[in-house]
Amino acid sequence: MAWEFGMAERKNSFARAREDHRTEMAEDYVELIFRLEQPDGSGVRNADLVQALGVSQPTVTKALERLLADGLVTFEPRSRIHLSPAGRELATACLRRHKLVVEFLKFIGVPDLQAELDAEGIEHHVSTVSLEAMQRWLDQRS
Repeated sequence: MAWEFGMAERKNSFARAREDHRTEMAEDYVELIFRLEQPDGSGVRNADLVQALGVSQPTVTKALERLLADGLVTFEPRSRIHLSPAGRELATACLRRHKLVVEFLKFIGVPDLQAELDAEGIEHHVSTVSLEAMQRWLDQRS
């Protein structure tokens, strides 16, 4: 397979993909918490995340402990989960990126449901340069 870039670029590409995978879980969780938050500010229950993600309780607990250590959420055992200011900022950026990718995919003819499904993977691996190009492309056509 002939690649159009050299060994250093290839290494950087793989390193970026590994970093994207590492942050993907945190981004998915904070975006989901943001979407599930109650309008009255009462937060999200652990069980809501288990149900929405289709994972086990221990999986959610482990992820929340990591998010807590990273300063993205606040919670006490057996209480509701709240996004920290940093978590809210990350969630807002993730949601904005997700919506842009969905909008772009739909604009080029991808059916709505498939665009949502595909965006869930693409959004974690697309560069800022590509996102800006998508936005410019959409802006020129609206």
